[in-house]
Amino acid sequence: MSGTHEHEHTHSHDHADMKRWKHDGVRVIPGNQLDPNVPSTPGMDRKAAINFARVGAQKLWAGTVNIKPDAKTGAHHHGHLESIIYVVKGKARMRWGEKLQFTAEAGPGDFIFVPPYVPHQEINASRDEVLECVLVRSDGEAVAINLDIEPIEKPETVLWIDPVHRDPAEKK
Repeated sequence: MSGTHEHEHTHSHDHADMKRWKHDGVRVIPGNQLDPNVPSTPGMDRKAAINFARVGAQKLWAGTVNIKPDAKTGAHHHGHLESIIYVVKGKARMRWGEKLQFTAEAGPGDFIFVPPYVPHQEINASRDEVLECVLVRSDGEAVAINLDIEPIEKPETVLWIDPVHRDPAEKK
């Protein structure tokens, strides 16, 4: 964004535009003014920061979730929505798969990505600390489809693996 590049643009800088941008431009939502009137699960406290009703967001929903110690959701998925969970404090455990047969944990500073239609379960892995997260979804719809899944007893731990980051136990 630095430099002296000239660029063409088609918006004007008249008084009406300035007034419109003042009220329809960037929004700051103070952390102490989040909306608690959102669907929640027992043991979880969700609050909306960004949604259509609050700021006119068309393609995103963002908010916070605090999960009580040892609490967990039932198995569910979010339909066509993508979800991102950012762990602020505590230890998150995710289980996923047709029988919730896979598991991974995330701590402060970690991001979790949940693709569309993936059966999963969110768990606070701590018995005595609240799990605090920021949640972002790819649409303002509140889609949560509960699933009747009998989870397997011992899920398989999955390490984050991609072409750059390999399982340390894997031989080269």
